Formats: sequence, C-alpha cells, structure tokens
Amino acid sequence: MSMTMLLALAAAAGTVKAIPSTPDLGTAEGRCRPNESGPSFLINLVGLKDRQGRVKVELYPPNDEDFLQDDNKLVAAGKTFRRVEMDVPATGPVVLCVRAPSAGTWTLSLLHDRDANRKFGLSTDGVGFPTDPKLGWSKPKWRSAAAVAGNGPTRINVTMQYRRGLFSFGPVNR
Repeated sequence: MSMTMLLALAAAAGTVKAIPSTPDLGTAEGRCRPNESGPSFLINLVGLKDRQGRVKVELYPPNDEDFLQDDNKLVAAGKTFRRVEMDVPATGPVVLCVRAPSAGTWTLSLLHDRDANRKFGLSTDGVGFPTDPKLGWSKPKWRSAAAVAGNGPTRINVTMQYRRGLFSFGPVNR
C-alpha cells in the first residue's frame, strides 16, 4: 500500500489532522511504468516558451470543488490526486505520462516552471489545460480542464499559455 493511501486511510479514521504538502504527494500513483497498459494520459506539450526548467502535470477529480485544490487536502480526504514532474528535455517532443485511477473523465493542470522553483510565477511560468481555454484572472472551471481517459494510454495535446499583457494569457505563437 502506498504512503498516500496510508495517509488517506489514517485521515479518514481521524488519526491524522493534516498532511504536509510536499512535491512527492501523488507521484508514486501518477508515474507511468514501462509497458503499462492501464488508463493514463500521454500529454504532448505544445508551444513551450523555451527549454528551461521543469514541467508538471496534476490530475484531479472532475468537479469544481476538487479541481486545483491543495494536494494535501485531497489526499487527506481520500480523493484522487496524481502528479508527475520532469525536467524539460533540451530537444524533441515534451511528453508527460500520468496514470489515471480508472477510465473516465478527469481534470488536468499543466505547469511550465521555467525557473524550477516549484512555485507558479505569474510573469514567467506557463500553464495549460486539455481544452486550451481562454485564461483570465480566475481559475478555469473543471470542464475546461477535463479529458477522457480510455482503458489504455490516451494521447492528448495541450498548448501552453503564458502571460500576455496585464489581464490575459495565451500561446507564445499568437
């Protein structure tokens, strides 16, 4: 049983009040394994501003309450949360693979953490969601970040968006 699952069970039993948020929460469950055939997303990141830093995908339940919720709160409540991070490769396609707990609809959030500090920098970092919604100052609704996983690996493209002007985000090439 994974550490995340143990923490969720302890939280449900009332023996854990809070789970510290760490970059490792959800990574054991999220990381794809070689030759794995279960539900997952193979996410091709399109439109990266540059090849520096790290990229991260997080998978959430498909509802507004849980979408972009703190990872420690989701895990403590026994809800689905998955995370995968990697350095941006110097060349070639940038593809992240994250496992889904089952086939069906899930929400996904992607981050291009250009300075690799594990914090979203409004002026420097990029974000992306499966339906490439128009972004403003508020978080998108879960439906804008939803994708459907099949019974095996599901390929999707996500266009990264970066701050453009005072009030908007958009792809680099527009």
